[in-house]
Amino acid sequence: MQNDFDRFIVLTGGPGSGKTTLIEALKAAGFATAPEAGRGIIRDQVAIGGPALPWQDQALFAELMLSWELRSWHAARAEPCPVFFDRGLPDTIGYLRLCGLPVPDHIKSAATEFRYARRVFIAPPWPEIFAQDEERKQTFDEAERTFQSVTSVYAELGYELVPLPLAPVDERVRFVLGAAGLSRT
Repeated sequence: MQNDFDRFIVLTGGPGSGKTTLIEALKAAGFATAPEAGRGIIRDQVAIGGPALPWQDQALFAELMLSWELRSWHAARAEPCPVFFDRGLPDTIGYLRLCGLPVPDHIKSAATEFRYARRVFIAPPWPEIFAQDEERKQTFDEAERTFQSVTSVYAELGYELVPLPLAPVDERVRFVLGAAGLSRT
């Protein structure tokens, strides 16, 4: 019997590398998706004047990322088809390491217990499309370091890293679907 997590497909990498654009294209093609935790948390925290922001309280921000990703993982179990995740639980470990913060045991446990499909698609740094905005305050250098940090965590956890081509979104969609053995719905 296939495990639930075999159909949970993660797209990860540094900020500004086209992950969310790819997720939106997959959603438009009829696939189930799980949105990125970071942007959602930032929007909510700014709206309520909350402290869980990466430029204010990195550890609290990581805890909210953990909670968001766990909720997304459980919600995906209700989907009968593949679900594409804009980042996953291991990204929280990568974020904490990037910030030089200790990784609590419960976060390590979550990344070990709540698995995704073996193949993880990684979006490499792409200077031609990188842009900062109100929610993405990182520099390109920070984006590159984020990429290195999160991809090393996935590799340590035994995932197979599949780099995305630096190509237009339609080509990326075809690449991901082909590598995942899927077709447009």
